[in-house]
Amino acid sequence: MASRTILKESQIMKIHYITGIAAIFVVALHIMMRLVVPFEQSLEYDYIIANYKNIVYVLILEAILVLISVHGFNGIRIILLELRQSRAWENMVTVVTISAMIGLIAYGTRTIILANGL
Repeated sequence: MASRTILKESQIMKIHYITGIAAIFVVALHIMMRLVVPFEQSLEYDYIIANYKNIVYVLILEAILVLISVHGFNGIRIILLELRQSRAWENMVTVVTISAMIGLIAYGTRTIILANGL
């Protein structure tokens, strides 16, 4: 019985590289947005909650969440696949890392939505 793979490993690595490069730019944008505000003010509760009312800021936070999660969990997946070489191990590692990634993104998105007051 032939195994069917949704994505080839080369395609997964392209996703890994693209998410890494994109994360660098989005995180840099996030840092630049933080630099225009005095440090003490940026830590105040009211200021932080007000940021969640800014749609541009929310989109940047969501992009960071997704990009870093996909990149990070794929990196963990790659490391774990190097430990053992079997189809069952590969399938288990892939399912667990994708599930954890989806869980983290869902929880982070929930946090963003709750802080926004929607």
